[in-house]
Amino acid sequence: MELSELVAREAVRDLVARYTWAGDRGKSTELAALFAVDGVLDVGEHGGRWAGRDEIVAQLAAVADRVAVAGSSPGPVRHHVSSLVIDVPLPHEATASSYFLVFTGIGVDHWGRYRDRFAPGPDGVWRFTERTVRVDGHVDGSLMVRDPGAA
Repeated sequence: MELSELVAREAVRDLVARYTWAGDRGKSTELAALFAVDGVLDVGEHGGRWAGRDEIVAQLAAVADRVAVAGSSPGPVRHHVSSLVIDVPLPHEATASSYFLVFTGIGVDHWGRYRDRFAPGPDGVWRFTERTVRVDGHVDGSLMVRDPGAA
C-alpha cells in the first residue's frame, strides 16, 4: 500500500468522525465545512439534495426547526457509524460506505447507510464531495425522521 493511500484512508476516517460529532452537537457550520465548497449532501426522500455549504447549513437549520416545532426535544442525539469500507482508486479520490444507527431521547430512533465520495481540495485538505444518506428504517414515533409524504 502506498503512503498516499494511507493518508487518504486516515483523512476519510477523520472526516466521517468529525461529521458525526458536528451533527450530534448541532454544529451545522462545522459540518458543512467538511464538504467541498460545491459539495453535496443528499438525504433523498427525507429532505432532498443540498448543494454547497450554505445550502447544507440552511437545510440542517430547517431540520432543527422542524424537530423543535414538533414539540419535543430529541434529547441527546448519538450517531453510531459502523462497517466503514474505504476504497482509494486514485491518489486524489476516495469512496466509502458505512452503516449508521441513531439514538435519541426515545432510544433507537432510525438507521441506514452512508455512501460517500471524497477528494482533497486546492489546499490539500480532504473533504466530502458527496454524501448520500439513506434511511432504511425508523421506529414509530421517531423524533428525527418524518415520513416522506408528510408536509
